Amino acid sequence: MTALSRRNFVGLGASAMLATAFGSRIAFARAATDRRFVFIIQRGAADGLHTVAPVGDPAYAGQRGALAEEFAAAPKLNDMFALHPAMKNVMGLYGAKQALFLHAVASPYRDRSHFDGQNVLETGGTSAYQLKDGWLNRLLTMLPADDKAIALAATVPMALRGPVEVASYAPSSLPDASDDLLARVSQMYQGDAQLHGIWEQATATRMLTGDLASNNGKNAADTGTLTAKMLAAPGGSRIAMIETGGWDTHAGQKGRLQGQLNGLDQMIGALKTGLGPLWSNTVVLVATEFGRTVKVNGTQGTDHGTGSVAMLMGGAVNGGRVLADWPGLADAALYESRDLKPTLGLDAVIGSTLATHFDLSPQTAARKLFPDVQMARPLQDLLRA
Repeated sequence: MTALSRRNFVGLGASAMLATAFGSRIAFARAATDRRFVFIIQRGAADGLHTVAPVGDPAYAGQRGALAEEFAAAPKLNDMFALHPAMKNVMGLYGAKQALFLHAVASPYRDRSHFDGQNVLETGGTSAYQLKDGWLNRLLTMLPADDKAIALAATVPMALRGPVEVASYAPSSLPDASDDLLARVSQMYQGDAQLHGIWEQATATRMLTGDLASNNGKNAADTGTLTAKMLAAPGGSRIAMIETGGWDTHAGQKGRLQGQLNGLDQMIGALKTGLGPLWSNTVVLVATEFGRTVKVNGTQGTDHGTGSVAMLMGGAVNGGRVLADWPGLADAALYESRDLKPTLGLDAVIGSTLATHFDLSPQTAARKLFPDVQMARPLQDLLRA
């Protein structure tokens, strides 16, 4: 993997640096296309029920309590679902049929550990640490050599690790330390009577600000603009992955998620604006390691859950729809009596999207990207013909 420092990136220029940052791989006869793909990972388990809310479910208001109040005047997507009011740019994309929501989705993982869940999501395995490379890197082995990739992250994320070299670039707007790293440090300090209290206070303060909520979403928008420049640069990357954190909303979820979703919305809006005409051939996938509990906890937050929502956006998306085999939110319908029951595999969403977008055989793509998953038939019509 190749890491680009900000100083070197600015000094050498995007196209020159990116042209030398990647290792060689098998050359394909197909020429590189104008298609672009962006994967935005929501680390921390984003609450899909508070992003795309099933307001038409009879059990919704009673199960969500105070969290349902935010959707009283939220824009309706259809008779069942409403979008969080902070996501104005995304709502505009939905109206233009360039945003598609897939609800009650999950990876094969079921045990609610952030680290393990993210590993399964990024590797495309059926259990944590089963695979040693990521599905996004395996995608690169199926594409022309000129279809390069870059991570907007402090280091190359697991999804992009593998035999094909990729670059990483950490803009100043990204957090200095990931939620995962901070959680590990918290575990280290757990038994230290003096340091534990200080650390808890420091991390609590950080949780209130949020990774995407900082600076009222401007930092997130700057990251979107920078990503668009990298994807639009001559000879630059065609695939990007953006790490976002701060989605672990155990307490005070209403205000915290408002800031997070506003930042995500501004990031996506900046991506669209920055890509210009390239947006028509772009797909943006937003996904998280798992969802959150249906019921609200005692601190007006939610705990680790299972099913969540995935989002596809871009000019190449056949949008203006919410796809869901909706299981319902009544107590009897919940997974393990607490979570949104998943009815659609995230691997099927990813595999079907990438096969169509990059003109790959759906069966070949499924075997390569998710080698141990018993894939259902490919999903149809996620993208425009």
